[in-house]
Amino acid sequence: MHYTQYVVRITTITGVNFMFKIGDFSKLTFVSVRMLRYYDEMGLFKPWFVDDFTGYRFYSASQIKKLNLIVSLRDFGFNVSEISLVLNESSDEKQKEMLVKKQSEIEQTILSQQKILEKINSTIKNLDKERVNMSYNVKLKSVPSYSVISLREVIPTYADEGRLWEKLCAFMEQKELSGGKLCFATYLDDGYKESDVDVEIVMEVSKKLKDEDGFVFKETETLEQVASILVPGDFSNISPAFSFLAGWIEENGYSVCGHSRELPIRGPWSDNNPDDYLNEIQIPVTK
Repeated sequence: MHYTQYVVRITTITGVNFMFKIGDFSKLTFVSVRMLRYYDEMGLFKPWFVDDFTGYRFYSASQIKKLNLIVSLRDFGFNVSEISLVLNESSDEKQKEMLVKKQSEIEQTILSQQKILEKINSTIKNLDKERVNMSYNVKLKSVPSYSVISLREVIPTYADEGRLWEKLCAFMEQKELSGGKLCFATYLDDGYKESDVDVEIVMEVSKKLKDEDGFVFKETETLEQVASILVPGDFSNISPAFSFLAGWIEENGYSVCGHSRELPIRGPWSDNNPDDYLNEIQIPVTK
């Protein structure tokens, strides 16, 4: 049967004036023949007509709008079952809800990937530091008790510690409290955690007020002996500094006997250049 005879036959059966063979339809829509066949197999996008005698697939220009939607949804990250749900939903409002939900999922994925990129960059920096054999001067010293204001909360991740300092500073400003030189953060979990981190921050104060809203006035614990190092540079130096200190503790026959403290001495609140930051790490140790 000649192609023109197909057209006449299809027109008679479908009532459509003209139909496109799959190859021509593929070229017009920029969707490969392979994908058109795949969408057919998955039940997402059927040909307008399939000839029973030859098995040829024919498509109508009226189907292009639906195909464009399928391609867009695929590019947005929708899987086959999700695309099917959108196509079967006649309500524009419901389709919009599905798109907004996918938008939120993608935004969360971007945030997650951004954190991975930050970890990769940090690892690269740390590798560079290890190549130059970064070392620190470890000091053993005792730490006296201090009168402090304390705020302890479970925060989503270690990176969210800054929120606690903002809350603490706002409270002190409200109460017209002046802080001393000493401030530090203590991580109170038994080990490292990916989320829900138990953190306490403290700042030295000249006077004590009544506890309220999670803000506690107290005396800090006296530490008989800590291994202490000063860590210059940006915060990416903290992790390798802990690794160095762990090696020193082990090599010198000490064991850890308490929670470590991180004491910010210079940071973004006082210096614009991260290279000028300075932090102290204190780890309680015993023989």
